[in-house]
Amino acid sequence: MLDAIDAVDWGAIPGHPDWYEPARAARGLRALAAAANLVEAAEARSLLGGGGIVHGHSAAVFPAAAVATPLLLDIAQRGHPAARGTALGLVDEALSSYPHGEYSRVTTSYGTAVPVCCAIAHELRARTAFLAGLGKRGRSLLADAAEHWRFEIRECVADSDDTAAFGALSGSFPDGVHAVELHVGGEITVLDEVGLEYPPVDGSLEACLRVTGRRPGELPPGAVLFPAECGERVH
Repeated sequence: MLDAIDAVDWGAIPGHPDWYEPARAARGLRALAAAANLVEAAEARSLLGGGGIVHGHSAAVFPAAAVATPLLLDIAQRGHPAARGTALGLVDEALSSYPHGEYSRVTTSYGTAVPVCCAIAHELRARTAFLAGLGKRGRSLLADAAEHWRFEIRECVADSDDTAAFGALSGSFPDGVHAVELHVGGEITVLDEVGLEYPPVDGSLEACLRVTGRRPGELPPGAVLFPAECGERVH
């Protein structure tokens, strides 16, 4: 785990210049990975929560949190039991905190301007089996992550004046009609009225969304949708 932590150039990750301290991110993660008791875990938490990945006093989260989340989950999964609660608590805090406007998005394998909260949620879903096995706390984290859904379009067909978009839904699309962000080639467009037409069944990710007032050509295969409210989660 230490090699993975040291492989990250924490200073190259953007963050609020008055609050984000890259050295705290690196030192805090190394300390938490090595923690062997509750006191050491608490010391690591003070580094990470005081400017490393979040700034607890202002309820702010930095882009570094999205990079740190898989490392924190590794610590929770393979580190000392004393560090598990601290690691999970930091991920929970990062998911629920608010970024600053110009530091609210990160580049990932599935998008170049993904809201920080959605990137954190993606990492949580990748550890579903582990988190579900932790009981109530793990299931609560997964439930919170589900609200930060992602939909990848695979095919679209016209349906009257609307479009039926078929693809893979990660997380849970809420009931009703909602505004969403459409990400295509680095560009973001807000679609005002999108609803779940057919939900996934039997453990599949396959779903269908209805996009009101849009033509199939506006929704190309490979485009990704995120909740518009996640893009608006800023201080």
